[in-house]
Amino acid sequence: MFPTGEQYQISGGGHVATVTEVGATLRTLHHDGAELIKGFGAEEPVTQGRGQQLLPWPNRIRDGRWSWQGQQLQLPITEVSRSTALHGLVRWVPWQLVDHQADHVTQRVMIRPQEGWPGTLEVILTHRVDTDGLTVDLVVANPTDDAVPFGYGAHPYLTAGESDVNDVELTVPAGRHLVVDTERLLPISIEALSGDADLRGGRVVAGLSLDTAYTDLDLVDGRWTVRLRHGSRTTEMWADEVFGWIQIYTGGGVVDGGIAVEPMTCGPDAFNTGATHDGLIVLKPGQRFSGSWGIRG
Repeated sequence: MFPTGEQYQISGGGHVATVTEVGATLRTLHHDGAELIKGFGAEEPVTQGRGQQLLPWPNRIRDGRWSWQGQQLQLPITEVSRSTALHGLVRWVPWQLVDHQADHVTQRVMIRPQEGWPGTLEVILTHRVDTDGLTVDLVVANPTDDAVPFGYGAHPYLTAGESDVNDVELTVPAGRHLVVDTERLLPISIEALSGDADLRGGRVVAGLSLDTAYTDLDLVDGRWTVRLRHGSRTTEMWADEVFGWIQIYTGGGVVDGGIAVEPMTCGPDAFNTGATHDGLIVLKPGQRFSGSWGIRG
């Protein structure tokens, strides 16, 4: 029995990935034998959120407190050092297997009412590999008679073969970033990027320490692309336009290589009134949300 439960391997077009039962976690991804993400072993538990799915909110909710339809709600504090509710409710739960074929795996989870969370959501997630790399298709449905808010993010650590993330050239197609307080990393304001902070033209990570949410994203054919380049290797993450935010985390040496590139539908603390609140998605009864992101080398 592995810490992350059943292991579902998929392969196609020179790509091989492993997705786990617990958290629908993307544990490994290779292209022709080369790592595209910094994963972890089947015998290991998840650390640093590697490859996890973040629902029904990504990032942090201040003090775990929020209100919905006039009701004040209190989520469990899961990041004690900053007194926040971090990264949602489905990271550590088993997801139901819907379909597992050679090149794809589809999983499902129901988010039910619980402490601090009043709604029900059905989530279906498919990981698929082919010659274009990995594609992750997300569907979130509201099967109830009441509106339900949510946000989504994913937490893979990309690599382009570096041994030190400071050697990576990083390109982020964003015009604005979220300014946060330094102690709790909670939103203050959204501001335009300029100078060395503007990564649209690409720059080497050395000298940067990023745990930063970006928005105002440049789209090409309805998608944005983040690029890591190291020597002759390039690894990219893309996502479609429903993902209006990107969180970049350079790890501070905590992770052995790899840069977290997190596609998000909303920014941190979007459940509360403030700079990021406009990104919150509210599903009406019977409504469905869909989006896709992927990784290619």
